[in-house]
Amino acid sequence: MCQRPGSRRLPGVDGWPETEGRVRASFARQGLMAHIGARLVSVYPGECAIACAPRSELSQQHGYVHAGVVAAIADSAAGYAAMSVAPADSEVLTVEFKLNLLAPAAGELLMARGRVVRAGRTLTVCESTVGALRDGEETQCAIALVTMMHRS
Repeated sequence: MCQRPGSRRLPGVDGWPETEGRVRASFARQGLMAHIGARLVSVYPGECAIACAPRSELSQQHGYVHAGVVAAIADSAAGYAAMSVAPADSEVLTVEFKLNLLAPAAGELLMARGRVVRAGRTLTVCESTVGALRDGEETQCAIALVTMMHRS
């Protein structure tokens, strides 16, 4: 079983290069992620990181990145973390989503990090955090609890 040093053992990660390729190919098909300029930074068994550079088209009326963008990258990071441990013949879909906005999303880069909390046969629960990087410092601006369902 392939695992990142220091990470927990998770089911469904046999054949990691193929799984990573499947996750990256799925991300490349995401129109919304392309539209907002998000990129898949890393994917490991049970973990995923997505970066998005703020720009004026993604802002709300006060100049911060809109909560919809923050929610989208948090959801996608959780989804791809879940997909990384899902059976090869399945996809994942969000069935529940709770987002807490902790601070304004402002900085040079937003980084969403998703991780699997518990992988089950039909549902996988994930947690995502979103941090805003500014002048070498990161401020956590959101946390999400996301439940994914597996479908073939």
